[in-house]
Amino acid sequence: MIRSFKHNNPMHPGAFIKRVYLEPFDIGAKELADKLQISESMMSRIINGKGGLTPAMALKLSKVLGRSPESWLLMQDNHNLWAARQELDLSAFKALEFAQTPSFSQELRQKKAF
Repeated sequence: MIRSFKHNNPMHPGAFIKRVYLEPFDIGAKELADKLQISESMMSRIINGKGGLTPAMALKLSKVLGRSPESWLLMQDNHNLWAARQELDLSAFKALEFAQTPSFSQELRQKKAF
C-alpha cells in the first residue's frame, strides 16, 4: 500500500528560492546563477524542482541568499523523503529481530554480585 501525504508535501528548495527570493525581488534566474557561479540550466533545474541541492550548493546558497547550509539541506532532505514515501511500498519489509542481551546496567549489577 502506497501512502499519499499530498497535503504534507514539503516545498522543494528551488520552489522556495523562486517564491521567497526571485519573484518578490524581481531577480532573474540568470542573475542568481551568475552569483552562485553555476550554469543557467543548473539554476533552472533547481528552481523548477528537477534538480536537488548538494552540500556544495547549500554552502553557496547560504553565502549568496542567507540561511544556514544545514537549513538548505534539511529542506532538500525533507522533500526527498516525502517523495520516496509516495513511491515506495514498504509493506513487504519486516523489522530485523535482535537477540535480547542484558543491558549495561544489568551487567554491572551482576559483576557487583560476585
